[in-house]
Amino acid sequence: MIRLRPLHPDDAGTIAGWAADPVFVEHAGWSPDLERSTMYEFWHGVAIAPPRELVRLVATLEGEIVGYADLHGADPSERELGYAVGPSARWGQGLGTAVARAGLSHGFDELGLEEIWAEAPPANTASVRILERLGMRRTGTGDEDEFLGEPTRCAQYRITRREHARLSGPAAPPAPAPGPTGTARYR
Repeated sequence: MIRLRPLHPDDAGTIAGWAADPVFVEHAGWSPDLERSTMYEFWHGVAIAPPRELVRLVATLEGEIVGYADLHGADPSERELGYAVGPSARWGQGLGTAVARAGLSHGFDELGLEEIWAEAPPANTASVRILERLGMRRTGTGDEDEFLGEPTRCAQYRITRREHARLSGPAAPPAPAPGPTGTARYR
């Protein structure tokens, strides 16, 4: 079972290690020219001094880091969901869906959000399937971006608290008051 917890400085080495995985780097949009030490410094810094508008949670499976989920934005009622599974050898095992689902649950149940949105390049069919599997509905197209070296416009998806609760089973508990957190994210 996937568990989410706050990013700790000690996690930086594991996540920075994914920079050595060219398939992960290409799909995650990380620069292939970044040194592992640069990625380590970034992740360590984000863990120590997270931006206020960012909640970054590490996803673990049986105690091992397998990814992260992000909730980003300054609006107290909605945020953007981001997620990753690494290294790429872990792809195709359902972890992406589990990490993204856990991120949605955290956003609605812990942060009290009313709506969560996400973006995915249409060519990233695995990510599109994950968002659709979670009940997110396509709502538009984002700004021009790049995926696998090609220009693209990301598809935008949204889900409300009510939709998520309906798809997740029993009614969700009342929303807690939003407040600051000690976690961070990097997109």
